[in-house]
Amino acid sequence: QIGPNEEDVIQLRGVIALRDISKGEPIIEIPYEMALDLGRENADPTLPATALLQKYCAWRSNSDGPPGDKERGDYFAMLPPYLSDDCLGSTDFFSDEALEMLQSPMIVEETTSRRELVQARYERDVQPMAEMSSNLYRWESSKEGDDADSNIATQSHLQWASWIITSRVLTVQGSPESNTANRVLIPLIDMCNHDRDSPHILTGRAMPGGMLKVLAGVDVKSGDAINIGYGGNVEGNDRFIQDYGFLDAGGSKERGEKTKGNGEFVAEAYKIVAKKLLGKGRTTAKLTVEEEERALEALGETSLKHDEELLASGKVVKSDERMALEYRIGVKNGYTVLW
Repeated sequence: QIGPNEEDVIQLRGVIALRDISKGEPIIEIPYEMALDLGRENADPTLPATALLQKYCAWRSNSDGPPGDKERGDYFAMLPPYLSDDCLGSTDFFSDEALEMLQSPMIVEETTSRRELVQARYERDVQPMAEMSSNLYRWESSKEGDDADSNIATQSHLQWASWIITSRVLTVQGSPESNTANRVLIPLIDMCNHDRDSPHILTGRAMPGGMLKVLAGVDVKSGDAINIGYGGNVEGNDRFIQDYGFLDAGGSKERGEKTKGNGEFVAEAYKIVAKKLLGKGRTTAKLTVEEEERALEALGETSLKHDEELLASGKVVKSDERMALEYRIGVKNGYTVLW
């Protein structure tokens, strides 16, 4: 509600400005102590995921645990729920059929590897600790007559927690005296939606007394959506469909160009994938010649015309399979534009 009238009610899942904010001013300021610091940055999201799952379970089941964890209940309640549409958009939760429909061997292999990491972490850390303690990793509150193990968080719950880490955690530098970077969940900031063309700036340090901020990159009007760029604004939809659970249809500037009718519009997030497959562009994840050949061969299993007709037919109704089909259509369009 940005004003007194009915037309002043804005329905948006995300963050909006409630007043005008000048360029350079903080839009959001969160004290570091209010953030959830899950430790040093590393390549394995399952490690901080176990810590998050333990804290989340303590709140959810009202189990014994540090008081500070339960005080985060308002924040935990705002996280995307387990098996909600948000997380089901990630390949971590795709069926085998949907993974096959991506026509992307690299995504399938990485998704399989991520699932194996979750399984190993669950069997090594979560399950043994839950069996040793009646308070750890309880997804539901125990009731009289319940089996002792019936309420233990499952491997699928840890998969959800790993997705929360991958999709919402920000890597934040520590104190100026250190060279460390920590994985941090920052309330409100992690509710900002994605816009590849967002001008706003993330700043701050993960240290006591620090402030984690979103600074206005342009003048902001009351009622404007506050978006930030995910993945450093350099990742393509091969990462978005795995890490975030949605496909980037284009930044605000891109979509503005689309309305001008300048030929076929292809979102930059698809062009980035196509460039990677062609060995072009700037990317930290260069493919080998063999990987490029495998990827292009898989995409060639069906034509772009066939895929577009299949999507338009309405025969693909499962959400993960439809998303996989949209992904490969977008990549093929990007490939066509670049080629």
